[in-house]
Amino acid sequence: MSRARMPIAMADAQRPPELRPIPGTARGRGRVVVDWQQLIDQPTRRRAGVYRRAIRREISRIRDRRRLIAILLLSLVFSLLAAGMIGRGEAAGADARAYWAGVRIWLNGGDPYHPSGPFLPYAYAPWMLPLFVPWAVLPWDVAWVVWRVGTILLFLWTIDWAYRRRPLLTAVIIVVLAFPIGANLDTGNINLQLTLMLWAAQFTGPRLAGALWALATWMKFVPAIIYPVLDRHARIWGLGWLAVSIGLSLVLLPQTIVQFQTLFGFGARPIRLDYLVYLWAFVPALYRWLDERPATAQLGDQAVAAATAR
Repeated sequence: MSRARMPIAMADAQRPPELRPIPGTARGRGRVVVDWQQLIDQPTRRRAGVYRRAIRREISRIRDRRRLIAILLLSLVFSLLAAGMIGRGEAAGADARAYWAGVRIWLNGGDPYHPSGPFLPYAYAPWMLPLFVPWAVLPWDVAWVVWRVGTILLFLWTIDWAYRRRPLLTAVIIVVLAFPIGANLDTGNINLQLTLMLWAAQFTGPRLAGALWALATWMKFVPAIIYPVLDRHARIWGLGWLAVSIGLSLVLLPQTIVQFQTLFGFGARPIRLDYLVYLWAFVPALYRWLDERPATAQLGDQAVAAATAR
């Protein structure tokens, strides 16, 4: 019997399984219905299902009013910061250039606290100069890119950590701190890097946490305010490392005296709003405290949020 005259059922039986019509489906003349589930292997279908659920989850998050407001606020802040950095161009980075030039002057046997040329003086402890050497040996154009881009990437990591937990509160904090963040990114001042060190101190062991806090505190003094939110063991180690820092400065007492003369010799200075960036270091402790509150307080917050949404 020729295939043209063969009954439909017998013709379908001789086709490969993936080309056989699906039972219970309509079949037109000359049309082959393919079971796509048989053409796609099971691992591929499993991955497609994971992607589909992830996309649906992200779409549902975007529909959340609070997340939408947070995205708009963060986008506005990031746009303004990017515009400011682009607009400043080569005029930015005065403070970072002071660290870079001070280390280079010191390596050449000069006095970093009284630099020659268009540089601000180095104003930190003399024993901290070697800490800048791996970065300062780079050409200035490269060093400035490494300094700023590295800071931005680490700062974005902290924003991501906070946003995943409380998106709207994170966006509001970033809006409040937008000016000090932008000021530090513009001048290249080390305040933002020290803030990130204080942030990291809350996610590491007590020894490293204490060392990070002590180093930041002896460099700028303002980071001492983060001491109460550190772990109890980290606070003990921090005091020990701070004593080591003071001892190193006493060993280099002549240079330390010059450092303090330089530090307090700037004269009257405006209010340092850029120091407000250290408030960002309190975010991990704040969010953990909010997560650990009694269930009754959390239920009250949920009721308030529900009433606001209505």
